[in-house]
Amino acid sequence: MVSIAIVGGSGYTGGELIRILSAHPEAEIVDITSRQFEGTPVHKVHPHIRGTDLVFRNKKPSELDADIIFTATPHGASMKIVPDLIETGAKVIDLSGDYRFNDIDVYEKWYGIEHTSDLKGVFGLPEIHREEIKKTTLLANPGCFVTGAILSGYPLSKAKLAERMIFDSKTGVSGAGVNPTTSTHYPNIGDNVNPYKVTSHRHMPEIQQELGAFSDVKISFTPHLVPVIRGILTTNHCFLVDGADITSEEVLDIYKETYKGEPFIQILEDGEIPRLSSVRGSNYAQIGCFEIDETGRLVIISAIDNLVKGASGQAVHNMNIMCGFDEKTGLDFFGMHP
Repeated sequence: MVSIAIVGGSGYTGGELIRILSAHPEAEIVDITSRQFEGTPVHKVHPHIRGTDLVFRNKKPSELDADIIFTATPHGASMKIVPDLIETGAKVIDLSGDYRFNDIDVYEKWYGIEHTSDLKGVFGLPEIHREEIKKTTLLANPGCFVTGAILSGYPLSKAKLAERMIFDSKTGVSGAGVNPTTSTHYPNIGDNVNPYKVTSHRHMPEIQQELGAFSDVKISFTPHLVPVIRGILTTNHCFLVDGADITSEEVLDIYKETYKGEPFIQILEDGEIPRLSSVRGSNYAQIGCFEIDETGRLVIISAIDNLVKGASGQAVHNMNIMCGFDEKTGLDFFGMHP
């Protein structure tokens, strides 16, 4: 049994961490922090979490006493507290972008924030970095768009078959966070599809970093906000290297072999297309399509729940690996279709 503290537990990812960890047989939540909601019972903020005695507390990092500390804090805020959390002897799983980049200059360019921490995190995508995750005390949980995109392209980059990948992602509104904005106001998002940060989304260099570690593939990425609550559907338009002569069936075989034994990857066959409702509420990623058109464009489609596999569920998966638990512990549940 490990003790858990969640720093910044009032947002959507914090709520998902509480939901998942409350049912985890090897975890006990001992602290959830929030300055805004100090002294407030958790169910007053997360109405679906009832029957617990959990209360938000405003505690300093040095006051926390837990084996695992999740930081569900904004970009730029995590780096100010993570060093102090590490000093307590805890293992830290950070859900911000502060420790995801190998090159600090890239972080500062895309986030517009000076990076002030000397700590290095392990990029927490288990399908690629499992061995490093086992040994780390600081885990950098990937972004939600990043997870769906990388999983759709990793086998091809690893096989050095891709020259270029263009990712077109559709995301649910919960990805924008708990605080309402003009862009997430229902009249602006309902019955609409809104592209944004068309060539400048800060998740793009994260995708490039991870896929570019295996080949010289070039990455482009454009997100779209769609009127659903949860989920990210990513269409990967992949252009193969010159001379690549491959069939859809052979591509499918590459994906099946690459992800063989991965507990949360579902490879769809027979041309089946992933759907958001199949993964909603779950830690599964569905990958399918594997079609090649007459111009040689290969299309791969992935679907994840942005709050689970794209955030809190993946964080718990990483915790399981770091603690030596069975990887599916606390996460062995299917999606919610319809």
